[in-house]
Amino acid sequence: MLTEEKIRSLVQELKDPFLNKSLKETEGILEIKVKDEKKHVSLKVAIAKTGTSEQLQLQGKIVETLKRSGVESVGLRFSDLPEETLEKFRGQLGGQEKGTSLLNSDTTFIAIASGKGGVGKSTVSVNLAVALARLGKKVGIIDADIYGFSVPDMMGIANRPQVRGEKIIPVDRFGVKVISMAFFVEDNSPVIWRGPMLGKMLNSFFSEVEWGDLDYLLLDLPPGTGDVALDLHTMLPTCKEIIVTTPHPTAAFVAARAGAMALKTDHEIIGIVENMSYFESKVTGEKEYVFGKGGGEKLAEELKAPLLGKLPLEQPDWNKEEFAPSVYEENERLGKIYLEIADKLLAELR
Repeated sequence: MLTEEKIRSLVQELKDPFLNKSLKETEGILEIKVKDEKKHVSLKVAIAKTGTSEQLQLQGKIVETLKRSGVESVGLRFSDLPEETLEKFRGQLGGQEKGTSLLNSDTTFIAIASGKGGVGKSTVSVNLAVALARLGKKVGIIDADIYGFSVPDMMGIANRPQVRGEKIIPVDRFGVKVISMAFFVEDNSPVIWRGPMLGKMLNSFFSEVEWGDLDYLLLDLPPGTGDVALDLHTMLPTCKEIIVTTPHPTAAFVAARAGAMALKTDHEIIGIVENMSYFESKVTGEKEYVFGKGGGEKLAEELKAPLLGKLPLEQPDWNKEEFAPSVYEENERLGKIYLEIADKLLAELR
């Protein structure tokens, strides 16, 4: 027979992930309801910080603990602990709880988003990360496009992450720490997962990877406004966003949806990048606006964000020693434009 007392005894020793104190000590179990006929349990739990990957980890522990004891289904709601409780335990910890997780660090998170595929969002993500590293910043990148992962291939990464203890060590390339779903599948196999599994993998990218001290972590999002983008918006409530579009008015119109989703979840849009702006002939110097004009300006105006730069169509030079098919050298024209975009980005973040 399941009772409220039995449920409380099962979960009260689980710890608040930020305060490192049990839910019993923090009085974090606010409400328990048991429906005997279906063995369904509903709980309301208060923790130090909601909407984080640590919350998702605690949620998994609670569900696992209860199901091991015969509960068939679990409903969970989370809320924030009152400020007086937080102050009490912060004092006991001496302020040491900060920095135990990347999500609690001073790292600035920057998501690179687009309304549709095929606009070069991953190319922008990779080269912007490399440009920031060339400017002396400590940079990481998560290839969060779990169905369409491409970052390792674009950066010419052949090796895989190492495991040290319980932590995954990201691959370092061009001064950028890289993690991607591509490292965890064999032979370019397709990923056939539903939303909850995607969220679990993204959570692992934050909690199980040894990122070290980062200034900026870029996230190459899938195109559109699907499950992965929604999960990241929940995990990273203070994330900044850059929206990538082409000059075509329709592409800008679709990209505005991604921008609208960012604004609705209180993410700050810090800039627009227009990719494939034009093609310039090396013979005549004439510019051809293959995909039209004005998309970047239109999107920037609509989202009230600066246009950080325009990128022409151009193939990178391939360096056989440092082969990376999508990374532009620092002295190439696009390499210089990416450095200018990175400079403008840093100015926006100051």
